[in-house]
Amino acid sequence: MPKFFDDLETRSADQRAADLAAALPAQIARAKALPGYVALLADTDPAAIADMQALSTLPVLRKSELSKAQSALPPIGGFADMAQPGITHVFQSPGPIYEPGSSGNDWFRFGRVLHAVGIGAGDIVQNCFSYHLTPAGIMFESGARAVGAKVLPAGIGQTELQVRAAADIGTTAYAGTPDYLKIILDKAEEMGERLKITKATVGGGALFPSLRQEYADRGISCLQGYGTADLGSIAYESEAMDGMIIDEGVIVEIVTPGTGTPVAPGEVGEVVVTTLNPDYPLIRFATGDLSAVLPGQSPCGRTNMRIKGWMGRADQTAKIKGMFVRPEQVAALVAKHDEIAKARVIATREGEMDVMTVRVESAGGDEEAFGRSVAETLKLKGMVEIVAPGSLPNDGIVIEDQRKYD
Repeated sequence: MPKFFDDLETRSADQRAADLAAALPAQIARAKALPGYVALLADTDPAAIADMQALSTLPVLRKSELSKAQSALPPIGGFADMAQPGITHVFQSPGPIYEPGSSGNDWFRFGRVLHAVGIGAGDIVQNCFSYHLTPAGIMFESGARAVGAKVLPAGIGQTELQVRAAADIGTTAYAGTPDYLKIILDKAEEMGERLKITKATVGGGALFPSLRQEYADRGISCLQGYGTADLGSIAYESEAMDGMIIDEGVIVEIVTPGTGTPVAPGEVGEVVVTTLNPDYPLIRFATGDLSAVLPGQSPCGRTNMRIKGWMGRADQTAKIKGMFVRPEQVAALVAKHDEIAKARVIATREGEMDVMTVRVESAGGDEEAFGRSVAETLKLKGMVEIVAPGSLPNDGIVIEDQRKYD
């Protein structure tokens, strides 16, 4: 198996600058021709946007703006030409937000992610990302196809059947959230099955060092990728496990949260991404995630810029059990019950698993009814704690992430 996925990963700085000077103006021109960008890029000369400095002068596109545009011009808000033959799917993510996609030609660029962990021809990938509505399952399936691996489209849940299939088929690799692999492995031990999984590529949540070490102790090399439904792959780990390397199909900036102004090198800020995908040219798309640029080059030999990885959210939105929980969802929970004056979601870890606790200020009320509302509104089950009115801190925080990421 070759060390690198392709020659793009080892380009010199001069070659990268030259390639960017050719690719970026062409992508800006594609975007400017779409109705979604009429206001954002009206006065922009695509030929003048040929480097990172020029790119930083363009406005930032936020998910809230995308959502409004999609309501006015469904389904994609005029940010993609749905007649393009490269677009074969439309996906729905929480919000709802709709994204175009494709199952062919590694459209989301996850082949590079799988290759980095050593997945290739001869491997069978147990793909435990969802195939329903959201694009995660297709992302990793098309990536597996790009490296020549076979796929068991497992999705999530039905853990005993997952173990049975893994044992019978002989799956050698796992793709899914960091936590769920442990659930499969623990169930396999309980069932007396010895699985052949030795490689894992994970995303949709933080890979904590203790969990990575547990997998290593079980003979599994586990690396994480970072991507979104809108942008596809953004960055990925290599065998060096020294930061995350930016994908070759995107341009990443780190900006002061809430602005489009790049931060000083090494400072933590919001991840803003421009994709070079001609079918869906998102320009300076704000992810809401926090990270920072790592200086220097990866010891693995890949030459692209590196970031420290996911370091939390620029807003209070938190990813718990692979799902985003947003402040507006907490507000909707409070609005459902006259008895609730205030609520606070707290994310913690127990035994390598995410735990969500929802504290509600109430003089009374039905804890079970509150629990049902939590599941309906936040789309996740969590523990409910009723606390006395006035006991939650008056600090404006409605989602408190107590998990440690270092």
